[in-house]
Amino acid sequence: MDEALEYLTQPDMMETLMSWGARIGVALLIFLVGRWIGQIVAHWAEKGLVRAQLDETLAQFSRTVIATVITVIALIAALTHLGVEVTSLIAVLGAATLAVGLAMRDSLSNFAAGAMLMTYRPFRNGDFVEAGGIMGVVELIGMFHTRMRTTDNREITIPNSRIYGDVITNFTARDKRRVDLDIGISYDDDIRRAKSLIRKILDSDQRLHKEPEPIIWVSDLGDSSVELAIKVWTDTEVFWDVRSDLIETIKRMFDKYGITIPYPQRDVHLHEEKNKAETGS
Repeated sequence: MDEALEYLTQPDMMETLMSWGARIGVALLIFLVGRWIGQIVAHWAEKGLVRAQLDETLAQFSRTVIATVITVIALIAALTHLGVEVTSLIAVLGAATLAVGLAMRDSLSNFAAGAMLMTYRPFRNGDFVEAGGIMGVVELIGMFHTRMRTTDNREITIPNSRIYGDVITNFTARDKRRVDLDIGISYDDDIRRAKSLIRKILDSDQRLHKEPEPIIWVSDLGDSSVELAIKVWTDTEVFWDVRSDLIETIKRMFDKYGITIPYPQRDVHLHEEKNKAETGS
């Protein structure tokens, strides 16, 4: 014990210990300051992303990534100050990261798609959309998947890569929508009278917008009917109610005033042909 104490108290050893102690202290200070800077930068980055109306989940994730990256840089700087060779360590970490990336390429693809969905916002929670081949109300936009509720109350989870790589239709993105109806009337009916009845129905419905002005025109001469196209604007939230009510009201009005809504039909003419043998010819 005395010999060990005597060895440690030698001038050269004391100088070495003091030198290493100073190095360790400086390295620890570098790491702690770097970590503190990382937390501050990550915090301000998160606030900036939130002010830019980026999704809160993506903003929090970005904060974690920024803080982690700066902390790792601070750790590498601290180890370098201690004289540790970090080149091989960085190479090992790079190879490990590549291997993990290849193994999780599907998850990373979903993550990247989720980040794009949260950045560009083609839809938000509560929107009624058709995405990834599914139609329903968006309940959750996650980093890897999106959860939707269908009209028959099924809960469906869709990978984000499938959604972002396909066409997205958002039915509730705008505050108003156009109702398009095609109504057929008989060739024997009066077109002007049918259009007048439809116009009366449209004028009496307070849910319909006066601007743009409702349109009623002859769109086609079909095989069994004259096609009337009706185009009118209404609020998105009452779109389906308005569409259903208009169809029902037009049908009732046409029945009342004798306007016929024909259905496809085909006349078959049968010709009796006598057997030539029986006629003797």
